[in-house]
Amino acid sequence: MKMNLLMGAAIAPMILAPLAMPAHADVDAVASASTAVAGDVIYGRVTNAAGAPLPGAEVLVRGTSQRAVTNTQGEFTLLTASGAMVLEVNYLGLPSASQTVVTTPGEDANVAIVLGAQSATDVADVIVTGVITDGVARSLNQQKNADGTVNVLSADAIGRYPDPNVAESLQRVQGIAIQRDQGEGRYINVRGAPAAFTAVSVDGVQVPAVDPGTRAVDLDTLPSDIVANIEVSKTLLPSQEADSIAGAVNIKTRSPFDRRRLAISGYAGGSYNDYGGEDVRAGATASNVFANETFGALLSVSYSETNRRPDNVENAWVKEEQNGADVFVLEETLFKDYETKRTRQALTGALEWRPSDDVRAYLRGSFAQFEDDEYRNTLGLIYSDGTLQPGATNTTATYTGARITRQLRHRTQKNDITTLVAGGEKTFANGAVWDASLSWADSEQSYPNRNELLYRSGGTTLSYNTGDHYMPTYSVFSDPAGFYRDPSRFSFRENAFRENTTKQEDVAFKANFELPSQLGGRDVTWKFGAKFNTREINADEQRYRNRAAAASPGTLASMLSDRPSRNYDYDLGFKFDAGKADDYFARVRAASPIRLPDSIAADYSAQEDILAGYAQARFDIGATNVIVGLRVENTKFDGEAAALIDNDGSAPYQMAKVSRDDTEFFPNLTVRHAFSDNLIGRFALTRSISRPEFSEIVPRRIEETDGSDISYEIGNPDLQPALSNNIDLGLEYYFASLGVVSANAFYKDLTDYRYTLKYSEPVTIDGTVYDADFETPINAPEGHLAGLELNLQRKFDFLPGLLSGFGVFANYTWTDAEIKTAQSYGGRDTFSLPGQSDTNYNAALFYEMAGFSARLSYTKRGDYLEEINADDADLDLYVEGREQLDFTASYDFGNGVEVFGEAKNLTDSAGVRYYGVKERTYEYEKFGYNVFLGVRFKL
Repeated sequence: MKMNLLMGAAIAPMILAPLAMPAHADVDAVASASTAVAGDVIYGRVTNAAGAPLPGAEVLVRGTSQRAVTNTQGEFTLLTASGAMVLEVNYLGLPSASQTVVTTPGEDANVAIVLGAQSATDVADVIVTGVITDGVARSLNQQKNADGTVNVLSADAIGRYPDPNVAESLQRVQGIAIQRDQGEGRYINVRGAPAAFTAVSVDGVQVPAVDPGTRAVDLDTLPSDIVANIEVSKTLLPSQEADSIAGAVNIKTRSPFDRRRLAISGYAGGSYNDYGGEDVRAGATASNVFANETFGALLSVSYSETNRRPDNVENAWVKEEQNGADVFVLEETLFKDYETKRTRQALTGALEWRPSDDVRAYLRGSFAQFEDDEYRNTLGLIYSDGTLQPGATNTTATYTGARITRQLRHRTQKNDITTLVAGGEKTFANGAVWDASLSWADSEQSYPNRNELLYRSGGTTLSYNTGDHYMPTYSVFSDPAGFYRDPSRFSFRENAFRENTTKQEDVAFKANFELPSQLGGRDVTWKFGAKFNTREINADEQRYRNRAAAASPGTLASMLSDRPSRNYDYDLGFKFDAGKADDYFARVRAASPIRLPDSIAADYSAQEDILAGYAQARFDIGATNVIVGLRVENTKFDGEAAALIDNDGSAPYQMAKVSRDDTEFFPNLTVRHAFSDNLIGRFALTRSISRPEFSEIVPRRIEETDGSDISYEIGNPDLQPALSNNIDLGLEYYFASLGVVSANAFYKDLTDYRYTLKYSEPVTIDGTVYDADFETPINAPEGHLAGLELNLQRKFDFLPGLLSGFGVFANYTWTDAEIKTAQSYGGRDTFSLPGQSDTNYNAALFYEMAGFSARLSYTKRGDYLEEINADDADLDLYVEGREQLDFTASYDFGNGVEVFGEAKNLTDSAGVRYYGVKERTYEYEKFGYNVFLGVRFKL
C-alpha cells in the first residue's frame, strides 16, 4: 500500500498552476453546476499529491451560488464573471481549502488544483491514506455531490473484494442482491425488484441482454477488472432513459486521461477450488497521452479460467391422494455430477482527442466473452414411470415399476457483449455545452453444443425418505452393487441435439444541449436532449431427437469410463467417457432426423424502435438544488414467430405477427438539500417503465425438456409494459474524516407488473391437448414495492495508534412488495413479488496500516419467491436465502508491487430452492470455497 502525506489546510491546502493539458468537465460535471449568465470559462482539474484525479470533489465560488462537481477524471468547468474570485474545494478525506483566482476578460482560464502537498511541518495535519480508504473516498464524494440518489463503486473498492465479475461486485452495494448460477453471481435484484427492472450500460451505451428470455443483462459475462467505476442511479433524471424502475447501472471503463502519462498496470494469480480444479486470472492495462497531451490511447485485457464441479441434487414434487388426504411425493430425483470450465476474456480500448479546452472527441469500445463448457452426468430416479404404493407420507414413499436413467449432457454456452461509441462535445463561450454520440452494441448467446445421450432401465422398486431434507436417503443406494450399477439393465433411449443462437443489435444516436441562463433573477441551467435507438433481435433454435434403435452408440457399458461419479455421499457409479460420447455426437448429429416442429415454433425475430426527448431545468434555492423536467418516449415494436398449423410438422407453418405503438410521459422532480456541509437530504418524484421481454410479446411457443419433464413457454402479444410511480426520500450524513451514515426510503406504485404463472394442468396448444406444465406471462393491474436502506461506512481514525487502521462497512435493506392479480388462482389474488427478499445485508470489517490491508466481508439475502404456481400455493417455488463469508488481504511493498490473497465462500454455503416450505427441497447445490493468490503491479 502506497502512503500519501496529505497536508492540512493551514499548511499547503492546494497548489494552483497553469495546466499543460486541456482539462474539461464531462456533461455530468457541467450539469451539476449552477452558472452565471455570461463571463469567462474556467477549466480545472483536481488531483491528489500523487497526480491521481479526485472525482466528486465539490468546487464552489465563494459568495455566489456557483457550484461544480468534478467528473471521473477530476475535471470541472465554471462560467464566472471576470475578475478576482475565491474557489473553495471540498473533498471528504482531505482538508477543505480555498484560493483566490483572477480571470482576464475575454480569456478562458486553466487551473490545476492539487490537494495534499507532500511537504509537511505539522504531523497533526497529516492524513494517511491507503488503497481501501482511497476507494471509499472516491465513492463517497461522488455519492455526496450527485443530484440524485447514486451509489458508486470505484475500481479500488472493487479490487478489495474477491469478486470476479460485475454482478458479484454489485452485491456489496446497499439494496442490491444477486442471483447465482453454480455459485457465481449472474443477475442483480436492485431494491427487491426483478432483474429485468434494471438497465445496464457500458460507457453510457445500453447493453442488450444475451439471454433471449429476458431483458436482464448477464453480468457474469463482464469481468470486474475492466471497470474504472460503477454508478448505480436509484433515482433517474429526465436526461436518463426511463426503462429502469429499480435503477440504472453504468459501468465506466478506464480513460487514458485518468493518469496522463505512460501508465502500465496488471495482475496475475491462481487459486484452488474446493469443488474443482485450479483457477487462473490475469489482466493488464496500458495507456499514454501524446502530442502535447492532446491525444490519449488506452488498451486493457482480461482473462480468467474457472473450473467448477458442484454437487447437485434436484427433487420434483407433486401432490397425490392417500386415504382421502393429499400427501406430497416425489415424481423424480436427479443427481447431477458437473464438470464445468468457465472462461472470461475481455478487451477494452479508448482513443480520446482534446485539441483545446472546449472541444473533445472520443472513441471507446469494449468486448467481453463468457464461455461455459459443461459435462453433466445425471443419474435419474423416475418415480412417475411407476405406481405409488399405499402408505406414502410427506417424507416417505415407495414406487413399483419406476425407472432409472443415466444421461450425459455436453453443453457449451457462449455469451458475447460488444460496445462501441464515438462522440464529442463542445463548450461555447457563454458556457453552453453540446454533446452527441453514435453507439453500437451487440449481444449474442449461442449454444454450439447442447448434446444429450440417454439410457433408461426397466421397471424396478424405488423408495426414499426425505426426513433430512438436505440429505435424504434413497433405497437405490442401499446396495452398492445393486440395480443402478449394472449397465446391462439399461438400454438406449434417445439422443437429443439443440443449437441456440440469439443475437441482439442496438444502434443509438443521442444529443444533448445545456444552456445557462437567468429566469426571474435566478441562475437556471436548461438541458434538452433527444435519443433514437433501434434494436433488432433474432432467436434461432435447432432441435433434433432420435429414438430409433439404429441411433444407439452401443451398450451403456461401452460408453462408460473407469472414473467414479459422486454427489455428496451418493455413489452414482461411473461417469460416461466424454471422448467417446463426443465422437458419437459428432458422428450421428448430421444423420439426425428432420428438425423438430417445436424448435421451429421457438424461433422469433423482433425490432424495437424508441424515440425519446426531454427537457429539464436545474436551479438553486439557497442550499437546495432542484431539477424539474419531463421525458417522453415513443416505442414501436414489431415481432413475429412461426405458428404451426399441424403440431406434427406434416403441414407448413405460417408466421404470426404482432405490432405495437406506445407513447409514455415521465415527469420528474429531484431535490437535493444541504442542511450543512455534511448533512444531505434528498427527495424525488419520478416515473419509470419496464418493457416486456421480447420473447414474452411475440406469439411463440417453446418446449423445454429436462429428462422426462416436459414444459411449455407460451408468449402473450397483449402483454403491457410495467409502469411505476416512484417516491424516494433520503438523509445522508458524511463524516469529515471519511465515512457516511444514511437512510433512504422508497415507494414504487406498480401498474401492469408482469409475472409468469406456472400451470400443471392439461393445456390445448394449436388444437392439441398436452398433459404437461406450461408457463405464460400475464399483467397484474396493481402492485407496490417499498423499502428502507440503511448504510454505515466509517474508518476508526479517532482510535489511537494501530487501532486507527480499523474501519467498518455495513448496510441493511428491508423491502415489502406484493402484486394483486386480475383473477384468483387457487383462491389467491395477492402474491409476493418474484425476486424480492424481505431483508438483505452486508457487513465488512477492514484494516489498513503501513502497506497492509485486509477485509473480512459477510453478505446475506433472505428467501424470495421465484415462480408462482397457479394451481397450488404449496408448489410455489422459492429460493432459500444465502449467506457468504469472504476474506481478502494484501501487502504493498511501496515500489508498485503488491501481493494479495483471497478466500471466498468460507461458510461453504449452499444454493437451495424449495416448494412452499423448506422441507420440500427442489434443489440442493454446494460449490465449496476458493482460495486465490496473486500479485499486482503498477508502473
